[in-house]
Formats: sequence, structure tokens, C-alpha cells
Amino acid sequence: MSPIRSATAAALASAVLATTLTGCQFGAEEQDTSPIVIAADLELSGAAAPVGKAYQRALELKVDQLNSSGALNGRKIELKVKDNRSDASESLRNISEFSEDARVSAIIMGGCNECAVGAARTIDEKRIPTIALAASGAVAEPVAQRRYMFKLAPNAADSAAALTAELRRAGVRKVGVLHSDDDYGREGLAALLREFDKANVKSQREVAVPNTATEVAQQVGVLTARDPDALVVWTPPEQATLAATSAQQAGFKGSLFFDASAAGDLFLGTAARATERATLIFTQTMVIDDVIATTPAKAARRQWFQDYTARFGGYHGSSSFAADAVQLIADAELRAGGPAGQVNRDGLRDVLETSQMDGLSGPIRMTPDNHSGLMPQALTTLVARNGRWRLAG
Repeated sequence: MSPIRSATAAALASAVLATTLTGCQFGAEEQDTSPIVIAADLELSGAAAPVGKAYQRALELKVDQLNSSGALNGRKIELKVKDNRSDASESLRNISEFSEDARVSAIIMGGCNECAVGAARTIDEKRIPTIALAASGAVAEPVAQRRYMFKLAPNAADSAAALTAELRRAGVRKVGVLHSDDDYGREGLAALLREFDKANVKSQREVAVPNTATEVAQQVGVLTARDPDALVVWTPPEQATLAATSAQQAGFKGSLFFDASAAGDLFLGTAARATERATLIFTQTMVIDDVIATTPAKAARRQWFQDYTARFGGYHGSSSFAADAVQLIADAELRAGGPAGQVNRDGLRDVLETSQMDGLSGPIRMTPDNHSGLMPQALTTLVARNGRWRLAG
């Protein structure tokens, strides 16, 4: 072969090889290995710190689990946490900073109702998908003004209906109601009174208590003075514990009924005697060790309970809501699509709005008309026995 023909053949081979390589490069979809950045605005100090810290533990555990599972298609979740100090103004500053960070896909907010409601307008203006763990209906309603805001917590109407059903089952006719002096407390009171009217249960008196209260003996005394059959407590965990202790010290012989917002630690500690036989409306995951895991969803809840307990030495009822929020955002991020390495907040929002899953908290269904995803079926009846919550029955 002549030198010229040899050089031509070599050049042709190089051209074919280059074309083949180029074809492979253009034909193959580039794998997105960018991190999924989730921001969290939590109450890590101030009045609501105990619940905020439980949320932080749950978020960190769930992120670790997902990152080690291989289920994120080569991606990892990064968690950015800021303390809002249980203050709505500080929370709003955190939300504004998170929304300006182009790497952040979505935000998870803690249990502060005032924080979530106060930030709703900014969240919609900044177009950043947010899941709040606060219970107030105003967090996710009206949907037209909450397009980027979603909620994962028991709804007041569902909790009131389940609680009233237990009152009726127990033959209770006269109650006193202690409720938190905030939007969720007032919303809960209105829902309770509607349900009481249908069930022929009479509320003798209703008394409000601040979320920050460290003493509720006077309010409880006002309610128990009328000798009701039961005391209904619709407050955060700290005030619910104080109410139970105050009722015991006042010699109250009636029953205690707690709404879902009162759920805290699985073990009741120093309040064990005061809360014995009390009733709590909450999710089954709180007592999943009492449940036979007959479905994959129940098996997942039991595993979550065991993992959380093994790492932290106890279990907090609200932890599953935080874990479900991470799962919803991770799933939505993977389904939203968009250029590799670029955050698609609008696409993520659209996916969240139609998300459905059997979560750790129970069945979750989001729709364009309903951004509060926890289904009524997630709630069940728990009873305090021997210093911890147990499944009723």
C-alpha cells in the first residue's frame, strides 16, 4: 500500500471513530448527579423547640436513609436547616433567603402556624414549593393564594370528628374545652362545637391558653369547677402535659381527651400518672409496635419507628410528617424533569399537587383543589397506659 493510501485509510478510520464517539455522546442522556437541596425552617429554639428538634432529627434520619438507598438515581439530598426561633418574622427572613438560593428545590417548614401563614404570600411570590408541618387550615387555604404551599398535618375537622366519636362512644355528655389561643386552636374549637352539636355533647365552657404558657392551673380550674364528664385538650404537647397534671392536682375525676396537636413523645415520663387512660387522636405510626405489619406500608412504618427509636432512644409522634415531606419532595424532584443540574421549581410544584402515597404518617393525597394531604383515615384512637401511648382496643 502506498503511503498516500495508507494515510487516507488512517484518516478515514479516525473519522469513523470520531463520528461513532460523537454519536454516543449525543445519543446518550446525561445523568443528573446534582444534589437535591431541601431547605428547612424549624423551631429549634424558643417556645416550640421540642417539636422543632424532633422534626430536625426526623429530617436528618430520612435524608440519610434515602441517600444510602440508591433510590435517587445517583443523586443525593442536601439538607439546609435554619432556626426561626419560634418567631414568624425570623421565619419569613429564612424563607426569603432560601428562595433566593437557586440550588434550593423546595422548603419544609416546621409546626409554627403563625410562621407558615405569615410566609404564604412570599412563598407564592417567590414560586418556591413548600411543605409546612403546621396544622392550621389557613396554611394551605385558599388554594388560589397558596399555589406553592402544601401541608402535612392532621386537619382540625378530621381530628374533631374522630375525637367527638370517641366522646360519644364513652357516653360523655358534658365537657370543658381547653384550646390554644391561636388560629389552629380557634379553628379546632369551631370544628368541635359543630361536631358536639351533631352528637348531643354539651360544652360547658371553653378557655384559651397561650402556646407559650408554662402554667395552666387557673384555666384548668375554671373548666373542672363545673364537674364535666371529660376535659378536651386542644393544645401543643407542652400545654397538654401541664393540663393533665393540673387536672390531677385539682382532683378531677373525669376523662381526658387530646386532639392530634397534643401528640409528643411516645413515653409520657413524669406525666404518666396524670395521663393514665387519657385518649389521643393521632396516627397509627405512633404505636406501630402494637400493629401487625400486614401490608408493605405498615411494614415501612414499623421500620421507621424502629430506626428512629434506635438512633434517638425514643419516639416523637410528629416525626413521620417530616419524613413524609422529604419523601414527597424527593419523588417530585425526580419526576419533575428539566435540564440536568438545574432546579425546576414549577415542575416540582406541579408534581406535588397531584402526589399520592401511603406515607409513614398514613395515606397522603394532594390535589389541585386540596393542598392538605393527610387523609382522615390516617387518624386513629390511642390510649395512655403504663406511661406510654398504646393502640386503643
